Amino acid sequence: MISQIAIVLFDGFAFGMLLFLLSVGLSVTLGMMNFINLAHGAFGMFGGYVAVTVMRQLGLPFLAALPMAFIAMALLSVLIERSLFRRLYKAGELNQVLFTIGVVFVAAAAATFIFGTVQQVIILPSWLRGSVEFGGVRFGIYRAFIIVVALIITALLVFGLERTRLGAQIRAAVDNQRMAQGLGLDVERVFAITFALGCGLAGLGGALAVEIVGLSPSFGFQMLVYVLIVVSVGGLGSITGSFAGAALLGIGDVAGKYFWPEIGSFLIYLLLVAILLVRPLGLFGKR
Repeated sequence: MISQIAIVLFDGFAFGMLLFLLSVGLSVTLGMMNFINLAHGAFGMFGGYVAVTVMRQLGLPFLAALPMAFIAMALLSVLIERSLFRRLYKAGELNQVLFTIGVVFVAAAAATFIFGTVQQVIILPSWLRGSVEFGGVRFGIYRAFIIVVALIITALLVFGLERTRLGAQIRAAVDNQRMAQGLGLDVERVFAITFALGCGLAGLGGALAVEIVGLSPSFGFQMLVYVLIVVSVGGLGSITGSFAGAALLGIGDVAGKYFWPEIGSFLIYLLLVAILLVRPLGLFGKR
């Protein structure tokens, strides 16, 4: 029983770290820009396709494909933010929801046209395959790799927000956008950088998720529900909240499917309702 619990906690935490990478950008974007970007999952999907493509067509190793996915989605997000999304910043929430969910449909159709509907696979290097035994329990090496990557990125994000000039500008824009503009802060530039960073992390999360959840044109819709739940539970604009919410929901989802398969698929929604009843703004949300 102890070994089963250890495996569930480990696998659940690894899945939670995937959700964190996919959702943290949306949490910060929503919290700072008040922009409801339901197309966030589409950046994760195309990040996965970028990783698969550069590995197959260019022969790049897996570790080189991951930053390629991040950079490609960050650059794509700058183009889309400047040409499309920026026009919706002052629009109502309904307009933002309808437009961005339409972008998800377009992205799914484009992925189907270019890559087809077949599930994509990624070839991991030999040192990331298999498992290692610790304390009589075998843990997947790739899941451990995901956890390490997520922890490193979390540390970099926290350091960047708390210890750098850009982080101070982001926090100022979050706390009071009008005051920040009055003090001469280029809020639009800060928005663009933050948006690119969030979408780049979604692309990285999508590349890492191929081995765990698969990759198909429905990826944007499939992960959108999880991403929105993480953002709601963690609280808007909070990296700590996104991390805690993703870890909690990842463990809860895996534990439910493992120990109570009859209701496992619904446990994550029960957790969402229970947490929001007690903390309507999320675990670390301020508004």
